[in-house]
Amino acid sequence: MKHQYDIIVIGGGAAGLTASGVAVSLGAKTMMVEKAKLGGDCTWYGCVPSKVLLNLGKKVAISGKPVNWQEVRAKLDTIRQDIYEEADNPEKFREMGIDVEDGEAKFVDRNTLQVKNGKGFLREMSAKYFVIATGANAFVPPITGIDKTPHLTNHNLFEIDELPKSMIIVGGGPIGTEMAQAFQNLGTEITVVDMLDTILSNDHPELTPILKERLEKQGVKYELGAGVKSVSGDEKSVEVTIERDCETKVLKAEKLLIATGRRANFEPLNLDAAGVKTGKNGITINNKCRTNVRNIYAIGDVTGRYQFTHMSEHMAKVAVSNALLKFPMKIDHKHVPWVTYTEPEMAHVGASQKQLDENGVKYETYKFPYKMIDRAISDEKTIGWIYVYAKKLNGKILGADVLGAHAGELISHYALAMKNGITLRNMADTIYPYPSYGLGARRAADQWYVKSQSTGVVKWIKRIFGYRGPLPDLSNPDKIV
Repeated sequence: MKHQYDIIVIGGGAAGLTASGVAVSLGAKTMMVEKAKLGGDCTWYGCVPSKVLLNLGKKVAISGKPVNWQEVRAKLDTIRQDIYEEADNPEKFREMGIDVEDGEAKFVDRNTLQVKNGKGFLREMSAKYFVIATGANAFVPPITGIDKTPHLTNHNLFEIDELPKSMIIVGGGPIGTEMAQAFQNLGTEITVVDMLDTILSNDHPELTPILKERLEKQGVKYELGAGVKSVSGDEKSVEVTIERDCETKVLKAEKLLIATGRRANFEPLNLDAAGVKTGKNGITINNKCRTNVRNIYAIGDVTGRYQFTHMSEHMAKVAVSNALLKFPMKIDHKHVPWVTYTEPEMAHVGASQKQLDENGVKYETYKFPYKMIDRAISDEKTIGWIYVYAKKLNGKILGADVLGAHAGELISHYALAMKNGITLRNMADTIYPYPSYGLGARRAADQWYVKSQSTGVVKWIKRIFGYRGPLPDLSNPDKIV
């Protein structure tokens, strides 16, 4: 059977853009369908606008000047539009040879797609392969009163006309934590509510309290271990009733932000017509990103696996490589990094200590404090730690957590090392520039020598590799040897 296209990509966010670009570069006749603007959540509702607000909030906190929200909004809109024009403009993809179709897509069968544009015009097209990259929407839990109470999510937060004087954020995950710091620095009084007794529950339990304390010093208030019983209010004010240990408390603020995660967006696709199976969290796929239907793949947030832009791009390469090249590429589950871009940043890659312990893996933890990184001292950014989990015998890195300035950049060292079999010994034997934050990664690697070798070897390391100052005792990190 002859099809109109080799591959049709449904969705023009980070995953869809990458999949379309890879496909056309391989010589495939490619179409990309997007019902809104290209760029998806990352450009319009997620990574880009949130980092703009974090940056502007940081500048306000330093200057102490009152915030002009209209200037903030103008800056926010300009940067998003610039990125759209530079990277996500449909004409750029058309110039690459990709047909870009505006409209909402749904399957007719496993090889046929129907697209309805804004004017109601229907078009049917067929393809040998499909890649579903329709992303996810903000998840709003079924809280009593939520349907009658004005509330914000990441999809409308960046469009508000005025800076609120106060805001309650439900959710202490990455979005809630980043926006708590951003808006607190901009001048909004923030209260964060979460059912768990910690923020950033997927990060290291010894490091998250340090970040929480930092945010509290900036003015953020927390109500942790508390469930939201009900909400009420109007456009001017909201009330949130929380419950903790059978006791209730009413919180009041101008605005309410729901930051309780995201839910896969696949309902409009009519997947039953194509026979595609879904699960609790999203479209069901295997490690090659293929659904149960052999010619249909799904990538990014719509699968519910990893809700990170970088993983969406990775999955796009996996899916297209398998579909078009029959190259047996699989999702890399072992080296997934993530970063929460607060100040200080929180970052992770690989296995966590909890996962290693639960799986009975033998490992050592190698730590290094930011207060002993000379660049951090000179920048007055000494809050933080580097934690590395590695094999004692050969220094093979299994995972890492970093809290501190430029943690997102440092975690990239470990992601690269793990992917390519670079050990702590290799890192310790590498010359890093002084003074740099990267040198902190090397000095954390030096701890492998410190813990594995004799006193004489340690002295030799300090002399040969230029280790300034004493070494921390790993059994007592605040003690030096």
